[in-house]
Amino acid sequence: MPDFNNKTVMITGASRGIGEAASRLFAAAGANVVMLARSGERIAQIAEEIGALALTGDVASYADMQGAVAQTVERFGSLDILINNAGVIEPIGALGDVSPEGWGAVIDVNLKGVFNGMHAALPQMVAAGGGTIITISSGAAHRGLEGWSAYCSSKAGAAMLTECADLEYRGKGVRIMGLSPGTVATQMQREIKASGINPVAQLSWEDHIPADWPAQCLMWMCGPAGDDLTGTEVSLRDEDVRKAVGLV
Repeated sequence: MPDFNNKTVMITGASRGIGEAASRLFAAAGANVVMLARSGERIAQIAEEIGALALTGDVASYADMQGAVAQTVERFGSLDILINNAGVIEPIGALGDVSPEGWGAVIDVNLKGVFNGMHAALPQMVAAGGGTIITISSGAAHRGLEGWSAYCSSKAGAAMLTECADLEYRGKGVRIMGLSPGTVATQMQREIKASGINPVAQLSWEDHIPADWPAQCLMWMCGPAGDDLTGTEVSLRDEDVRKAVGLV
């Protein structure tokens, strides 16, 4: 894995799952880690363990994201990597049954949250001559699933946003790409299982990969390998990708 000494990485949705696993790995690799989540108590505990900076904020709020980037740069002098990991899937249910407010909240986090992070981070990265932005995508970005209209729509939008951002900022030194991890053993999968809707809910817990697999892939993408991945969506279901990352 690459050396991340003197590199600053901000990870959203860092209180659990992929975000927590990535925070721990980047910190162990020497990075200045900034953990952002709505659950301040939980990230404060993790941050103390690994020597990271914990920031409480909501990616759906542009003011929160702008403030988080400003605090990061003030503390560490740069923002080299942004990982747009924060995501929600509930409410799960038929389109006509879920509340408009709940449906819209998924868009606010999964799509607008990605925009907010990019918009806040890009000026810093362009001024510094480069940076890396990775957004956690999903197979749901490319295939509709029953009960997931908000999640599928938001992830499809985030995937397209990633492509657009790459076209606009690749020439300015910013590497922008996506990671589709597959099904991961996180709290989100427990929510999916409890819903009982669509084939993903029927999977066994053993069918899901551990959260540190996508975390390791994120580190690999942030290294030299990322030079050839800009504008793409890396799939962790791909055996060649798993081998390149060193996952078995």
